[in-house]
Amino acid sequence: MSELDKRGDAYENKFAHDAELKFKAEARRNKLLGHWAAELLGKSGDEVGEYAKEVVRADFDEPGDEDVFRKIRADFDAAGISQSDDDIRAKMSGLMATAVDQIESE
Repeated sequence: MSELDKRGDAYENKFAHDAELKFKAEARRNKLLGHWAAELLGKSGDEVGEYAKEVVRADFDEPGDEDVFRKIRADFDAAGISQSDDDIRAKMSGLMATAVDQIESE
């Protein structure tokens, strides 16, 4: 195998690894976000875990974070929870950093 082929394989492997980590981090962030939102929505016990799963599933609607944001926003609005869009987005950002840290420490 030539040096160029080896470098190409290394880049492909890194890309696949990075994509897998991104997927895991987003799923972890969404689960953490679901737990945070569930608490604000007054859920307890098994309801918290079920709601977190709903948030994770919401991310499969379309690429990006907007589908998750819209789910949380709609659920907060329906329940009369006062959280600004900026607050929700800041929480999403902060929890992404937490998720990445958790995955990297595994």
